[in-house]
Parts: sequence; C-alpha cells; structure tokens
Amino acid sequence: MTVTPEDIAVELGRPTPLSAAVQAQWQSWINAALLLLRVGDGDHDGFGNLSGLDQDVVDYVVTQAVVGMARRPDDATTVDIQIDDGRMSRSYSTGQGRVFIRDEWWAMLAGADGESFSIGPC
Repeated sequence: MTVTPEDIAVELGRPTPLSAAVQAQWQSWINAALLLLRVGDGDHDGFGNLSGLDQDVVDYVVTQAVVGMARRPDDATTVDIQIDDGRMSRSYSTGQGRVFIRDEWWAMLAGADGESFSIGPC
C-alpha cells in the first residue's frame, strides 16, 4: 500500500475530498518522508530501496510523520498578541519545522528489513 493524502485526512479526522492545495502539500510531505527513509537524516542511515522493508511498517511511519507535520507544521513555540494595553502570550508544543522520522520509527523500520534477527533462550 502507498500512503495518500486521503490516508492522512482519515488519520487527522478531516473531511474529504481535500482541496488541491492541501493534497499537493500533503503529497509533498509524503514524498519528503519517503526520501528520508531512502537516504537517511544525518543521524540515521537510510534504507536505500524500500521494497525490502515491510510495507505496512513503511506506510505507518510515513503516515505518522506526515500527520505530525500537519499538526505542528512549524517550530514556533510562543505567540504574543498585544491589543492596546492588553497582552496575551501563548506557548505551543514545538514542531520540527520539517518532516521528521522519530528514533522509535527508525527502530521499527530496522526491525522490518528482513535482516534483523533475535536469539532466544535454548
């Protein structure tokens, strides 16, 4: 299975059909996540050809990475609003400002490459 913008909408609970702009943006983020998985991100080596990985795991990781980006697309942490003499500040959980693959997802993928194994007790 391949992740589509409609899959992201389902995960976020957003109605479909999506606007062309949202579809294009989410498809761009899906492509970015797949690129990271192929080439790595500086901290993790990429997997090159993703066809040797469990595709359900790849789809899960891509979906979660794009959903994370859709929920927190930038790395702004504080917003200040001032009206006349009043001022309000609100802090937000920070996003990465880009598509990001968490360490736990890299580990899931490393276990899905067909080369990992475990040795159990005799």
